[in-house]
Amino acid sequence: MIRIAVQSKGRLFEDTMNLLAEADIKIGATRRTLLVQSSNFPLEVLYLRDDDIPQSVASGVADLGVVGENEFVERHEQADVVERLGFSKCRLSLAIPKEVNYTGLEWFNGKKIATSYPYILSQFLEQKGIKADIHVITGSVEISPGIGLADGIFDIVSSGSTLVSNNLREVEVVMKSEALLIANKQLSEEKRQTLREMLFRIAAVKQAEDKKYVRMNAPKASLKEIIEVLPGLKSPTIIPLADEEWCSVHAVLDQKRFWEIIGKLKELGAQGILVTPIEKMIL
Repeated sequence: MIRIAVQSKGRLFEDTMNLLAEADIKIGATRRTLLVQSSNFPLEVLYLRDDDIPQSVASGVADLGVVGENEFVERHEQADVVERLGFSKCRLSLAIPKEVNYTGLEWFNGKKIATSYPYILSQFLEQKGIKADIHVITGSVEISPGIGLADGIFDIVSSGSTLVSNNLREVEVVMKSEALLIANKQLSEEKRQTLREMLFRIAAVKQAEDKKYVRMNAPKASLKEIIEVLPGLKSPTIIPLADEEWCSVHAVLDQKRFWEIIGKLKELGAQGILVTPIEKMIL
């Protein structure tokens, strides 16, 4: 049995539980208990505050953890980064009141900056040779300039709407963050085997993201050109049809180029194009 620490609420919780569900790891819906066991996989979920997860994994209270990169770096605990999960993306940025004339990073010399991430900010300012007063706040950092508590802030930015509503503007991006899967450095071989199986399932889910399975009828006269258009994993599947002048072509397309490629296929005479979402992909 392997134990994974997961944020008890918020966007990171939702994204993590969706990933586990897509990997066919079934977890009970209730969060009333601290520890919930999977019904079909040797894994139990420990619900914690996000800022407690790095220490829990480093100390061995949990074997694994899903945590924002921002929290992992800020806590600088000793744990292994196993996988970058690609969701819950955000950035840590410096922001100041909109009306202030910003002249560059040197503007922060001698200024007071409010933040919940003093370690990351102090490391950044030291690297850049900026001397500022860091004021640690655990609540709503964005209101600090408006009430005269600080000249600027250093905080998480996602859409930027919170900054706008507090009359602030982003002036420096210090680091980008996403969800990480972290692991205790002393995992037993049995637990590492369970982790490998879990990673195999996660990889199958991630590889299927933004992919579509496409089937079409294609004239054999244009088959060579159609194959050149299709970016298959290795090569598209070609199936003969009753009409000797036509064949069925099956391929996987990336969502980013989907409509561009479909347009070219139609120009080359492809017909009856069927598109199916892909749940998992094992390479």
